[in-house]
Amino acid sequence: MADTIKLLIVDDETKFLESIARRLELRGLDVTAVSSGREAVDTAKTRKFDLALLDLKMPGMDGKQVLEILKREHKFLEVIILTGHGSVDSAVECTRLGAFGYLPKPYDLDNLLEVLRQAYEARLKKKFESDQERMNKLAELAAGSSALGILRAMRELDDDER
Repeated sequence: MADTIKLLIVDDETKFLESIARRLELRGLDVTAVSSGREAVDTAKTRKFDLALLDLKMPGMDGKQVLEILKREHKFLEVIILTGHGSVDSAVECTRLGAFGYLPKPYDLDNLLEVLRQAYEARLKKKFESDQERMNKLAELAAGSSALGILRAMRELDDDER
């Protein structure tokens, strides 16, 4: 995977967090590791990430809450849940909330890397389709609008992306 993939990892178990972050950095990912849900949400407000890897059970803000906030505030971010406390019910709930994947701890590194690759591809596809849709709208506007009308429409499209 390219070193441009920006990954946010959230886990309250510090030793696990340091270990997995290091293993993924050695494989070329740009990793930011944080130890709480609140810190994850705050960090995502100031930095852009392609993917997030969340623990499910954390004190304070748990993984489901973080998932909901991240998916609501970051349109193209793909989220994978990595948990030692998984269940079918929580897997279904997290998927319903927008999680791309749901993996158990202990994790298999090759499987995790494959899921991260697939999630990144899904992110790129969604972003491409959104960009293509925006370009089509702009092309339609350009055909029948004044320069000022095109600028207003471009501003509206830009506001929709935020």
